[in-house]
Amino acid sequence: MEKLQTVLDLQLKQHRALGYGLVSLLTAGGERLFSAALFQCPCSAAWNLPYGLVFLLVPALALFLLGYVLNARTWRLLTGCCARSSRSRARGCGAGLRGAVVCAQLGASAAVAPLTWVAVALLGGAFYECAAAGSAPLARRLCRGRAPACEAQLPLAPCLPAQGPDAQGLLRELKAQSQVLGWILIALVIIFLLIFTSVSRCLSPVSFLQLKFWKIYLEQEQQILKAQATEHAMELAKENVKCFFECLHPEECNTPSMKDWQQISSLYTFNPKEQYYSMLHKYVNRKEKTHSIISKEGDAVIPVLGFVDTPGININTAAEL
Repeated sequence: MEKLQTVLDLQLKQHRALGYGLVSLLTAGGERLFSAALFQCPCSAAWNLPYGLVFLLVPALALFLLGYVLNARTWRLLTGCCARSSRSRARGCGAGLRGAVVCAQLGASAAVAPLTWVAVALLGGAFYECAAAGSAPLARRLCRGRAPACEAQLPLAPCLPAQGPDAQGLLRELKAQSQVLGWILIALVIIFLLIFTSVSRCLSPVSFLQLKFWKIYLEQEQQILKAQATEHAMELAKENVKCFFECLHPEECNTPSMKDWQQISSLYTFNPKEQYYSMLHKYVNRKEKTHSIISKEGDAVIPVLGFVDTPGININTAAEL
């Protein structure tokens, strides 16, 4: 039991890193299976390039969009945004700027799976070999100094690997180019992640230990919120069903208003003058009941605090869709 508890604690503490690792592993496995089972280069000068690019880029685009769809923060940003009053929209361009920053952060998270797909596909080389074999400019460069029929035979090379030493040499060169591009992509992603993480941590308005405490608080808040919401919903449902069958008028039940839900569902913004760990924390500490907490002078979106918007009443996003 102690070992199991240790594993569960590790999952809770490192769930984001483990999630990215699992997504990358599944994407890499899917690409290998996809390449072996479905991909068959047409070996045609007209079709090699589009066919190879479609297999290389279209699944990556689908994974990128899926990353947006499965991110709870996306729906926190979008839900109800079209129904907001013109007055709240006109409060300033700050809300739009904050939304743009959040969209950029969502894009960075959603890019993990597509970049993994492209990198693994380039390291495998099959998609690139097929696409490059149908590229006329690349064919002219590769066939420089070779036999006159090289350009005409290049589109057939992926289908006839044993055609001759020239074809073997062309395929080896194409595969080498593909693998070099794959490693360059991996290196660039790692460098970008290192720089982005370092800069965001450097600009963090709170200390390392406070960030740890903040995450613990949010885990506890999420668990308690879900438990209390479940209990409140059950009591309300029981009261309504009872009144329906017994033809009674229901007793008054204090439930948060639509405006209350909207305020605690809005995106978190940090204000150095106030220390609140979530929108719920900010809401219950507001000075006046009619006071809005959605936007205030001095509020800002801090990249390192993006984890604040992820928790909530934990319900599967895919099931909601």
